Amino acid sequence: MQEIAVIAEAEAARSVLDPVRARLLATLAEPGSASTVAKKMGLSRQKANYHLHELEQHGLVELVEERRRGNMIERVLCSTAAAFVISPAVLAELSPDPGRSPDQVSARWLLALAARLLREVGELVRGARAAGKPLATFAVDGEVRFASAADRAAFADELGLALRDLVARYHDEGAPGGRKHRVVVALHPSLKSPEEE
Repeated sequence: MQEIAVIAEAEAARSVLDPVRARLLATLAEPGSASTVAKKMGLSRQKANYHLHELEQHGLVELVEERRRGNMIERVLCSTAAAFVISPAVLAELSPDPGRSPDQVSARWLLALAARLLREVGELVRGARAAGKPLATFAVDGEVRFASAADRAAFADELGLALRDLVARYHDEGAPGGRKHRVVVALHPSLKSPEEE
């Protein structure tokens, strides 16, 4: 089972957005049959079978084993990933494009960058899995509390300058066999915790 899968096909996204199917995927983090998941979820076996068939068609669940039960074969299935995200590629015509009116301080541009990041990394993950190779990535996550809006603006300016210097130091346009890597740095307010609300 993959740790996380990125859904890039519209039909697969439509399938997983059904609330019953989403619950089935969560239930099938541990292998189960139509009978066992139907019992856990309070569904009829036929209804569970119908939804499992839909999920299997889109590669969201996979066959783990088949067991003989009297004159029947019980199919045991499992989710293909522990977690799923839907790529903005599913809505390609509506997906935000960071190339359109880049405005480094707008939430719209930040969302467009995040959508591109999810779409591109999703494609890279699928390609790496198909090739049986690891995917080299790196991410940093942290929080900073600013005393004022002026401090936040100064931090953003300083971070931008430091990043430009670092990129200029390591970027080699003519490196034989070199590969370009995308660098995205984002700054946004953190969501408030329930205690802060």
